[in-house]
Amino acid sequence: MLVLSLSVLIGLIMGLLGAGGSIMTTPLFLYVEHMPAVEAIASSLIVVAVATAFGLIGHAKRGHIQWRTGFIFGISGMLSAFVGGQVGSHLPSEILLFTFSLIMAVTGIAMIRRRNDLETETTHRPITHRLILNGALVGFITGTVGVGGGFMVVPALVLFGGLAIKDAIATSFVIGITNCLGAFSGYVLRFDSESLVSLNTDIAFDFKIILPALIGTSLGALVGSIFSHRVKAQKLKSAFGWFVILLAVFIFVENILGVMKN
Repeated sequence: MLVLSLSVLIGLIMGLLGAGGSIMTTPLFLYVEHMPAVEAIASSLIVVAVATAFGLIGHAKRGHIQWRTGFIFGISGMLSAFVGGQVGSHLPSEILLFTFSLIMAVTGIAMIRRRNDLETETTHRPITHRLILNGALVGFITGTVGVGGGFMVVPALVLFGGLAIKDAIATSFVIGITNCLGAFSGYVLRFDSESLVSLNTDIAFDFKIILPALIGTSLGALVGSIFSHRVKAQKLKSAFGWFVILLAVFIFVENILGVMKN
């Protein structure tokens, strides 16, 4: 019941802000359900991919999603997310959590800062090669540590995709889905000389935990996306940003203490 309740809240934030899913779901699995780091990241990718699809519905109905730009950014991100997933699935838990906490802190800072330069509604033609390069960078980060990179996607879509801020937020949902799918594939697939491709049997998915989280985040994301145009997101982003920074410090310190004990 606790996982379900917290998941609804996480999904609501996802739907309202277009970000924050992986950043909150992974710690939920790590510290509430005590999953190992690799399992927590891989499990969160399933949950966030499905929840993002539900969150996309409200934005799609309002016509803010720029599909072509989203797919250009998303396909390059999906491919590099797969590579990142291959890397992340072989990294020690300590390195994964250390990197995860640093990216969380950067995300929190990005949410707190006011991006006045992104608030204008001016648009321009997309700079395709920069979209592809930024997509690949964000995708690799998503794949390695399971963070969706929404805080990097929206500015990139505005600056290089030529989108208005509302369209960029909506389009980021498309990219979130493709990145999570690519990253998840990178975590669960292995390549070897005998069978070429096989499932990564080192990762055990606990669907008794994953299913309630999936239902809760999907419901919350759907509701959040429907009401996102009625909410002044900047104040919510600032409050959420501070929370993310505090959580990042907790994960960092907890990880350091764990390493020292061992």
